[in-house]
Amino acid sequence: MTLLLKKYDFLILGGAGMQGRIVAKDLLENGYSVAIADIDRVRAQRMVKKSRDIGFIFLDVRDSDLTIAAIQRTGARVVINCAEGNWNLDVYQSCLRAGVHCIDLGSEIEMTEAQIELDEEFKRKRLTAITGCGSVPGIGNVMLRYAARKFDTIETIEVGFAWQSNIKRFVVPFSIESIIEEFTKPAPVIENGKWLTRTPLKTITMRNHRSIGRERVLIVRHPETYTFHEYYKNQGVKNVRFYAGFPPHSEEKIRSLIELGFGATKPIKINGHGHEIAPLDYTTEMLRRLKIPKGYREKENLWVELVGKKNGKIKKISMNCIVPTIKNWEDAGCNIDTGMPASIIAQMVWEKKIRKRGSFAPEAIVPERYFFKELKKRKMKLFENDKRL
Repeated sequence: MTLLLKKYDFLILGGAGMQGRIVAKDLLENGYSVAIADIDRVRAQRMVKKSRDIGFIFLDVRDSDLTIAAIQRTGARVVINCAEGNWNLDVYQSCLRAGVHCIDLGSEIEMTEAQIELDEEFKRKRLTAITGCGSVPGIGNVMLRYAARKFDTIETIEVGFAWQSNIKRFVVPFSIESIIEEFTKPAPVIENGKWLTRTPLKTITMRNHRSIGRERVLIVRHPETYTFHEYYKNQGVKNVRFYAGFPPHSEEKIRSLIELGFGATKPIKINGHGHEIAPLDYTTEMLRRLKIPKGYREKENLWVELVGKKNGKIKKISMNCIVPTIKNWEDAGCNIDTGMPASIIAQMVWEKKIRKRGSFAPEAIVPERYFFKELKKRKMKLFENDKRL
């Protein structure tokens, strides 16, 4: 069933999912109309019932012709892709054909590289595409853009996140597919100017985080390793690493899921017959049903650290963004730092505050001071070293 009553300002692909709901709510609160496209009719219809400014269209983004038709039918000028990152390139190509701007939440390095290689095509169509518009990638990239201006040369960039909660119960922090990939797949790093790989669970160290305290971190695969080097190699960058930090109660559950095979992607048959299902697909669906405990609160620290030189002297800058659970957004926890930045950047494209055309990551194009101002409105605190911005 399709429920489209008018033309809309934005189209959110995967709009009924966790991040899609956050993006939609933030856009609505800022006075925009929103169409959501999803394969989950039940969740989508719940959203439509809550607001007259939401329209719904049933869509599987793997079908490019239907995706283009949906874009055209909504009349949206900007598409926000909150579907799983596996389809980011397909969505970019659909947006090119439909003639609309596009942003997404990011994906693997290989996918990100392929998206940025579409730069000339987006320029020819006079369109803007920005991949990685969430927390990290997203906020971290813009913090880097801000800090990098203060260096003549940059040697090392390290980036990451850590979070903690007041109730030590497992709540899915973000896409479980992405989390399991981060724990299990080799992590590309740049060290002394060379691309290498690290095994995540063999890189665990302790790190002190602002507002979080000491927490274990591990090096994981993330697109910033590629984009940070790509945009700042002319400033001499030799080392880039991405770190993920999970509280012990969460890390334990994630590792148990992996060890028990619930993160496997190869389909299996139940009792030797019937439809095949990948354990990870089952895990994802089951975890969607987890309820957030009453009174549950999260806090997250997104950070970027740079080491380089200014006027011949060694210089270090530590950028931090502290993300709380905020009133009327309790069910989103710290995930507001992924959905809200996507909403902010999409609004900047829609309002022509971002005018440059082509395909980019955020550090190449997002005006940092305006972006930071919008984060502040949403109760996120930014620090340069120990000074609050």
